Amino acid sequence: MGAVVADDGPSGVKAPDGGWGWAVLFGCFIITGFSYAFPKAVSVFFKELIREFGIGYSDTAWISSILLAMLYGTGPLCSVCVNRFGCRPVMLVGGLFASMGMVIASFCTSIVQIYLTAGVITGLGLALNFQPSLIMLNRYFDKRRPLANGLSAAGSPVFLCALSPLGQILQHEYGWRGGFLILGGMLLNCCVCGALMRPLEPPKNSEASKEPAEKKVKKKLLDFSVFKDGGFVIYTLAASIMVLGLFVPPVFVVSYAKDLGYQDTKAAFLLTILGFIDIFARPICGMVAGLKWVRPRCVYLFSFAMIFNGFTDLMGSMSADYGGLVVFCIFFGISYGMVGALQFEVLMAIVGTQKFSSAIGLVLLAEAMAVLIGPPSAGKLLDATGRYMFVFIIAGIEVTTSALVLALGNFFCIKKKSEEPHTKEEAAEREELNKSEDKTPEDAKVDSIEVEQFLKDEPEKNGEVVTNPETCV
Repeated sequence: MGAVVADDGPSGVKAPDGGWGWAVLFGCFIITGFSYAFPKAVSVFFKELIREFGIGYSDTAWISSILLAMLYGTGPLCSVCVNRFGCRPVMLVGGLFASMGMVIASFCTSIVQIYLTAGVITGLGLALNFQPSLIMLNRYFDKRRPLANGLSAAGSPVFLCALSPLGQILQHEYGWRGGFLILGGMLLNCCVCGALMRPLEPPKNSEASKEPAEKKVKKKLLDFSVFKDGGFVIYTLAASIMVLGLFVPPVFVVSYAKDLGYQDTKAAFLLTILGFIDIFARPICGMVAGLKWVRPRCVYLFSFAMIFNGFTDLMGSMSADYGGLVVFCIFFGISYGMVGALQFEVLMAIVGTQKFSSAIGLVLLAEAMAVLIGPPSAGKLLDATGRYMFVFIIAGIEVTTSALVLALGNFFCIKKKSEEPHTKEEAAEREELNKSEDKTPEDAKVDSIEVEQFLKDEPEKNGEVVTNPETCV
C-alpha cells in the first residue's frame, strides 16, 4: 500500500506541531473517548443484563474487563499491523469491527455470546483504532506533545459524560438490545477518524527521502530491544500493577449508588460528575507537564498522580451516602485525569518516536492480564462480602503500590547510562534532518563531532527528553 513507507515515521521528517496535526488530534480525541469511556459506560446496562440472564455482578463485570483486555492484550498485534500496513487502513478496519460487535451483541441470547461480541469483537475494533491514533499523534507533535496528549486524553471524560446518561436513556426507551444497536451505529465514527490519519511524507527533493525507504525494508515488525531499557521495564511493571485497580471504581460506583437505594438516573449521574472533572484535569495536567522545569521530571508527577488516585480510593471506601460518593467522584476525576494525561507522555519520553509503535504494544500486552482479572476479581469479592468498602480498599492499595514501584525504581535502580551509542544514532538523524531542511548541499554537511556536542548541550532533542537518572523512566 502506498502509505506504508510514509506511515513508518521517517527520521528525516520533522513533527509539524500543528497544521494537519490538529485534525489528527481531533481524531485521536474521538478514538480515546470511545476506547476508554465505552467499557465504563456499558456498566449502566449491567442491572438489566443481571435481571434477564439471572447472573451476578462478577459475570457482568467480565464485559467491561474483556473490552479492556482486548484493548490492552492485542497491543503487539496492532503494532505488527501498523508497521506492516500503516495506521489509516488498520483504523478503518477497526472501526468496522467495533461497530459490528455491538450490532451482533444486540441479538445475543446468552451472556457468553455477549462476551464474544460486545467484548472480544468490539474490543478488538477499539484496539485497532486506539493504538494507531496514539502513534500518529506522537509523529505529528513534538514540542507541544504533552499538551496534545492531555487534549486527546480529555476525550475519555467527555465521552463518559455523554455516553453514561445516553446509555441510561437508551436503556429506558429501547431496552439494552436497542441501546447496543444504536451504540454500534455510533462506533462507525471510528472509520471517519481513521480517514483523518494522513501519513507524514518525507521530503521529495532530498536524499533523506531515500534512506528511510531503504531502512523500511530492514525494520522489524515488533522491536523487542526496548526491554534492554531499564526505565521501560520499570514503567511496564508499575503500569501492570496500576491497572489492576485503576478501572475498578468507575465500573462499580454506579451499582454502589443503586444498592444504596438511589434512582438509576441519579446513580448514573455520578459518572457524569467524574467525567466532567476529568475533562478539565487532563488538559491542565498536560500543560503543566509541558513546562520547562516539569517535563524532565514527568515520571515523578506521574507517580504523584497514582498515589493521589490510590488515596482517593481508600477514602472513597468510607462513603456511606450519595454526598460521599459525589466527593469521591470529584477527587477521583482529578487524579484519574492526571494519570490519563501522563501515562503515554511518560512512555513516549522513554522510548522516543521510532520505537513507540512497538513499545506501546508490548506495554499494553503486559497490562492485559491485570486488566482482565481486575474488575471480575472485585466482583467476586463483592459477591462474597456484599460490601463495596473492600473493593475500593483493594483498588487503592494496588494503585498506590504501582506508584511506589515507579518512583522508587526510577530513583534507586536506574543509573546514568552511557549516552554514546544513542548519541551516534541521534547525530545521524540530526544530519538527515539538516539535509532535508537546508537549501544547499554544502550547508547540509554537518560535522558529526559538532552534532554530538550540540546534543550533549541541548536538554531536549525534537521534544524528547535526553536520558539521565531523573528522566530515564
